[in-house]
Amino acid sequence: MLMSIVLIPTGLGALALFISSRRLRRAILLIGSGSHATAVCILAINQPAIKSGGWVGLDALGLLFLAITSILFAAVAVYTCGYLTREAGHVVRDVEEGFSFGNKSEAVFIGCLLFFLAAMSLVCISRDLGLLWVAVEATTLVSAPLISFHRHHRSLEATWKYLLICSVGIALALLGNYFFAYAGHGRVHLNIDALVSGAATLDPLWLKAGFLMLLVGYGTKMGLAPMHTWLPDAHSEAPSMVSALLSGALLNCAFLGILRGNSVLNAAGLGRFSGELLVFFGLLSVSLAAVFTIRQADYKRMLAYSSIEHMGILSVGMGIGGLAGTGAMLHSIGHSLTKAMLFLCAGQLLYVFRTKTAGDVRHVLQDLPLTGFLWMAGFLSITGSPPFSLFISEVTILKGALDNGRWAVAAGYLAALGIIFIAMARIVLSMVFGRSERPASPDDTAFPHREELWFAIPAIALGAVPLIFGLYVPSVLWDFLSRAASVAGGH
Repeated sequence: MLMSIVLIPTGLGALALFISSRRLRRAILLIGSGSHATAVCILAINQPAIKSGGWVGLDALGLLFLAITSILFAAVAVYTCGYLTREAGHVVRDVEEGFSFGNKSEAVFIGCLLFFLAAMSLVCISRDLGLLWVAVEATTLVSAPLISFHRHHRSLEATWKYLLICSVGIALALLGNYFFAYAGHGRVHLNIDALVSGAATLDPLWLKAGFLMLLVGYGTKMGLAPMHTWLPDAHSEAPSMVSALLSGALLNCAFLGILRGNSVLNAAGLGRFSGELLVFFGLLSVSLAAVFTIRQADYKRMLAYSSIEHMGILSVGMGIGGLAGTGAMLHSIGHSLTKAMLFLCAGQLLYVFRTKTAGDVRHVLQDLPLTGFLWMAGFLSITGSPPFSLFISEVTILKGALDNGRWAVAAGYLAALGIIFIAMARIVLSMVFGRSERPASPDDTAFPHREELWFAIPAIALGAVPLIFGLYVPSVLWDFLSRAASVAGGH
C-alpha cells in the first residue's frame, strides 16, 4: 500500500506521455491526483508500522509533508486542467503564461507533473539516507521540464540555473551521506532508524561534518541563504501552478532531508550543534528576504523571496526546538497552502494584466473581485496576520525562542518580519486598490475578466485551511505536529 503512492503516479505519468487525446491526458492527471489523495488518507488512518531496517516507512514527519504534497497537487491538478484548456492554441506576445504549446509539449508537461508527485512522495517515505538522496535528485530532474515549459529565454535560463546550482547542492548532500556512513566505520547502515538507535556509537566529528554537508546540500534545494540564488528565477519564470508546487511542496521535501540528519545528531547528543546551524542559516534567510523584498518590482519574485523567508522561519523554529519546533510544523502547513494560493492568483493576474511588474497592476479588486480578495487575504496570511494560522505559528516560534532565552534571535526574527510586512504591504495594497495610470491596450477585449471555477475552487480551498487553523487548532492536530517535531529532532 505504501509504495502505491509512488507507483500509481509513475505509471499514469508514463501513460500520459503516449496518449494523443488531450482530454484523456487531463483526465489521467485528475485520476492520479485523486488516487494519490485517497491512498494518503488511508495511510493516515491506518498508518503502517515502520519495519526496522526497511527502505521505506511512514512516520509522523513524513506523513505531514506527504499530506501537504497531496493536497497541493490535488488543487494544482484542477487548476492545470483549466489552464491547459484555456491556453491551448492561444498566443499572447511575450507573456509566458499565454505561450502557445503543442500536443507533445502538453503530454510531457502532464507526465512530468505526475513524475514530480511520485518523486516527492518517495522523499516523504524514504527511511534510508541514500534512497532519500536519490528521490531528491529525481525531483530536480523531473521538475526541470516544468520550469522551462514556455521555452522563453528567461525560463530556459532559470531552468539551467536551477539544474546547475541544485546539482552542486545535491552533490554536497551525497558527500554528507558518505560522512555519516564513515562515522559508523561500516558498522551502521544509512537506514535512519539504525543511525538514530546507534547514534551514541558514531564518531561525533564525522557526524558534524556530515550534517554540515546535508545542511548546505539540501539547504540549496530548500532555498536557504546564501544558497538560494536559483529560487527567485525558477519560481518567477515557471508556470504559476508549477511555482505553487515548487514553493509549497518541493522546498518541504528538501527540508525533510535536513531534518533526517538533525534527528541523528539529536540522538547523538549533538543537537546543540545542528540547532545553532539551523538558527543561523534561518535568520540569514529571513534577513536576506527582507532586504530583497523592500524594492521588489516583480510580484512573482516577491512571492519567491517570501518562500525564502518562510524556509528561514522553519529553520529557526526547528533549530530552537521544543515549542518552537511544533510551531515550525504548523508553519509548514500554513505557508505551503497560502503560498500555493498566492501563486495561483499570480497566474490569473499575469493572464489578465500581461505583466509581472507590480507597478502595472492596479485596481485588481474591481477588475477581478475574487482574485483581488484572495490576493489581499493571502498577503495577510503569508505575513503572519491574525486570524490566520501563520500568526499562530510565528507567535509560537517567538514564544519558544523567548522561553529558551534566545532574546537576540527573537529580536532579529521580529525585525525581519516587520520589514517584510511593510515591504509587501506597499506592493500588494497598490495592486489591489491603486488606480491604473497605464493606458488601455487596444486589444483588451481579447482578455475577458472572468474568474473560472477551475481557478476559484482550488484557490478558495487552499486559502480556507490556514484560516480555519488560525481560528482553531484541534488538539489532535497539535499532538500530531508535536510528534512530527519530535521525530525531526525538535525536542
